[in-house]
Amino acid sequence: MENQSIIQLKSFDFGVRIFNMYKWLLDNHKVYAVANQLLRSGTSIGANVEEATGGYSKREFAVKIGIAYKEARETRYWLRILEAGGCLDEKLFQSMMVDCEELIRILSFIQMTTRQNIIKEQKSSRS
Repeated sequence: MENQSIIQLKSFDFGVRIFNMYKWLLDNHKVYAVANQLLRSGTSIGANVEEATGGYSKREFAVKIGIAYKEARETRYWLRILEAGGCLDEKLFQSMMVDCEELIRILSFIQMTTRQNIIKEQKSSRS
């Protein structure tokens, strides 16, 4: 396995947790629509991180990281819906939220840093 960044590892692990939760939700609560939304957004985080890593330019990287950030925020929403709807107990909900919030913070930092680097490059190329 190639060297992977922390965000690649954490987003993959989170995607696996989301996938397992999806299967559990279908078996135990039959909440198909919300489970599908959770699966799509929760696994999309890592997929977009992978796409960003393989991007052709810093701008493409920034766009894909931005999408991963938005997907993480959407996933947080669906987790809150499932908890409020009584499908997740407090322990599972908190565990998933800790991981999701961590991804949001990391992606936000990467997004901000990438944006700053692009701006610096633009300024230096104009000089």
